[in-house]
Amino acid sequence: MQYRILGKTGFEISELSLGTWQVGGKWGSGFDDKNADEILNAAIDAGVNFIDTADVYENGMSETAVGRVVRQRSERIYVATKCGRQINPHTNEGYQPEVLVKFVEDSLRRTGLECLDLIQLHCPPTEVYYRPEIFETFERLKEQGKILHLGVSVEKVEQGLKAIEFPNVSTVQIIFNLFRQRPMELFFQEAKKRDVGIIVRVPLASGLLTGLYHEGTTFEKDDHRHFNRDGAGFDKGETFSGVNYALGLAAVSKLKALFPEEENLAPIALQWILTHPEVSCVIPGASKLAHLASNFSVYDQPPLSSAQVSAMNAIYEEYIKAEVHHLW
Repeated sequence: MQYRILGKTGFEISELSLGTWQVGGKWGSGFDDKNADEILNAAIDAGVNFIDTADVYENGMSETAVGRVVRQRSERIYVATKCGRQINPHTNEGYQPEVLVKFVEDSLRRTGLECLDLIQLHCPPTEVYYRPEIFETFERLKEQGKILHLGVSVEKVEQGLKAIEFPNVSTVQIIFNLFRQRPMELFFQEAKKRDVGIIVRVPLASGLLTGLYHEGTTFEKDDHRHFNRDGAGFDKGETFSGVNYALGLAAVSKLKALFPEEENLAPIALQWILTHPEVSCVIPGASKLAHLASNFSVYDQPPLSSAQVSAMNAIYEEYIKAEVHHLW
């Protein structure tokens, strides 16, 4: 495992960390505590020391599992969670200081931790980024010893750019992968200037970049890859990075041609992300131990050559850029 500094937090964290949206099982399949504990412990055994969760993941069960495992371990494990998506309807008006304070206190109760290393606003509406009182709320929580740092998880580059204007925003969690390249332009530059840590989510474009899907692949009805391709449940950019599924498969076929010896392209896709030094860590998810093994096999791969990286970027330019680059 390799480690990087998470911006102004000063945390030295595993560059391959763990996202826990589906740690208890596949999306929409219910939560399996035994499965979650196995995955979390295996990740820590492999050197992962940064775990990302959220209060809405399986109605708090993900947070509970993360806290349970972290409390049982002797290693220093950094726990990041999120708040705000419980607000229903999820509108700017619903974001009120007292509401957010209660969410943080509820997360502390579920995890059993005395202090959260990182609390992140969970993809709030754009208007929230123009309300200083929301960001000031977390200063009081710091003073009370309930959190160490504040971050945001964003849908759009513009939201990330606005968020880092607040000096107490230490991290930004953003979608970045071979099929979502816009963040590497202005946002990476500005985040580096302000020493803001960059946490990369959806690194495999909801599994599309593994190269294991095809036209006949089916997903369960409660899986966002089934119901959210057009944004029926939430921002469609969360699903396959907003790329049309058929178009994505066509682009992946070209990627397979670049790496004909690789059946599973996940390590290649993760390696591409890690070639960007501005990235603090990547948080691929895992619903079974085999997914962890796939993620960590990055370290079994030879480094990508500059020619390979250029060829990968050319696929984005040809197939993907015109459809999604301007949207997020």
